[in-house]
Amino acid sequence: MGNDAEMKKNTDRPAAGLDMGVEIAGVKWKNPITTASGTFTLRTMRCYEISRLGAVTTKGIATVPWAGNPTPRIAETYGGMLNAVGLQNIGMEAWIRDELPVLRAHEGLPVIANIVGRTTDEYAEVAARLSETDVDMLELNISCPNVKEGGIAFGTAVEGVFDTTAAVRKATRKPLIVKLSPNVTRIVDMAKAAADAGADALSLINTLLGMKIDVYRRRVVLANKTGGLSGPGIHPVAVRMVYEVRRAVGLPIIGMGGVMSGEDAAEMILAGADAVAVGTAALIRPDAPVRILEELEACMNKMGIASIRELKSALIE
Repeated sequence: MGNDAEMKKNTDRPAAGLDMGVEIAGVKWKNPITTASGTFTLRTMRCYEISRLGAVTTKGIATVPWAGNPTPRIAETYGGMLNAVGLQNIGMEAWIRDELPVLRAHEGLPVIANIVGRTTDEYAEVAARLSETDVDMLELNISCPNVKEGGIAFGTAVEGVFDTTAAVRKATRKPLIVKLSPNVTRIVDMAKAAADAGADALSLINTLLGMKIDVYRRRVVLANKTGGLSGPGIHPVAVRMVYEVRRAVGLPIIGMGGVMSGEDAAEMILAGADAVAVGTAALIRPDAPVRILEELEACMNKMGIASIRELKSALIE
């Protein structure tokens, strides 16, 4: 990895003469690229000018600090990585006090606060508290384990998606994005449930559940046993799910899952996404989101496409 000054120098170029603007649930972004939750921290700002992004999405925010899972909780694997970090976070009050003002200092950059909880009431409490702030949007992470249902994730049953979304919708007037889990039989059913419960937009996909075993030690690598698989290996799955959801639900979609290049981002938009989140690529090199933005612009120029709106409707079927 290069030093911070080098990365900022290489990513501080003006955007190409294209119409890159998008609008997600009434919030205008200058371009369609955001960070994926869990992959952005304030330290990232040393590597590139974050105001170049369309929006910034935070790590998960809970009612109180979460310590996360025991280590080891990250492992490399074919085509990506497994993580079982456990949504470690500093809690909503510390985040509002210490981190939100830093992000708000970047004028014109929408802030998307990702919210987590172990019960429906916890989700609603975080949403209500953040609604008292000037965050622009909320992203509801329904992949958390529901402690009242034996640890089953909220997002793996239609009823869980609907009930959690409805509770958060009641607690806030902020634009609400629901982040869908791919660990389901039919992603379209979950998307429809979120829409019916009042979601303003959808983001997909979250990580796929996976496991890695060290054959010589004969032990499971992660202390949590299983973890979320992300990276280029899941990209085709994400593209397929975005494509399916776009044809079933009219809400704006933020596509994510193994986006490593500008062409990957263009593929997501062709499949039906309105915007694209970059995650694992930014863990490899923090300035990946702006590199991918530049590559997306270059890809559009090569295709002879002048706007994100035109790209979204360009798929030949």
